[in-house]
Amino acid sequence: MASTDTTHTAETSDKVNWFAEIRGLALMLLAVLAFHSLVAKPFYIPSTSMMPSLWVGDRLVVSKYPYGWSWASASFHLLPRSKTRIWAATPEYGDIVIPVHPTRDEDYIKRVVALPGDTIEVRRGQIILNGTPIKREVVPPVRLPFEPQLLCKDSPCLAAFEDYRKTGPDGRDYFDPPTWRETLPNGATYLTIDYMDQSLDEFGPYTVPADSVFVMGDNRDQSADSRAPAIENGLGGAVPLANIGGRAEFITFSLDGSTTWNPATWFSGMRGDRAWTTLRPPLAEGAAAK
Repeated sequence: MASTDTTHTAETSDKVNWFAEIRGLALMLLAVLAFHSLVAKPFYIPSTSMMPSLWVGDRLVVSKYPYGWSWASASFHLLPRSKTRIWAATPEYGDIVIPVHPTRDEDYIKRVVALPGDTIEVRRGQIILNGTPIKREVVPPVRLPFEPQLLCKDSPCLAAFEDYRKTGPDGRDYFDPPTWRETLPNGATYLTIDYMDQSLDEFGPYTVPADSVFVMGDNRDQSADSRAPAIENGLGGAVPLANIGGRAEFITFSLDGSTTWNPATWFSGMRGDRAWTTLRPPLAEGAAAK
């Protein structure tokens, strides 16, 4: 009789408590969702609009709290759109932020170039803030590697730079498009690419509404940003701060497009020199942080 009781107890203890297992899994998923929505999340760069600062294949960390929380902070955009923000703050000039398209739940990544109340114009590609052209100077061209396996919508991502393709002393091809250094009023400085005349080189004047920022891509000729109408995949003017989902902080790793399911390519396709690069713009010499 004692043997039967022991067997029954063992069988009972071997049964899986499915309710507890599902509850544990649900709590874990909620914790991950909360972290992604409130603290930080990974972000992938799929286009050339922020080159040379960000390359296709870069993986970033985006922090969610610098400007407070809003509907745009929630991962997968699970919350309805609203103007409400909690612990609201305003971005600084030069911040790289994650604006959400005004009508689609689609994340963009752009740089803040004008703040609430600023009047911005663009003339021949030159940003003019509150009547004063920002500092913009030609610098030696950036060197972008020729990576034919890196595709954007089934075509080579850097095809637009073909006129600037060269072969280096090491026998490798690279692109060297015309490059400029811009410096914003707070001293934030960064590189941009601008190699052709196009319609978005002329814009404004436009006054940024309260609780909004004006954003542009660093690749000025390949960026649908605040200069472009929403119907043309742009952001249709200034972005309400409630539509900013976070700030880009640093690159974790970067892939050149050559990776496959073969684990050996996971290492050979790494751009090792881009890992852990900060995305906070440096201040020009002599500028004071605010």
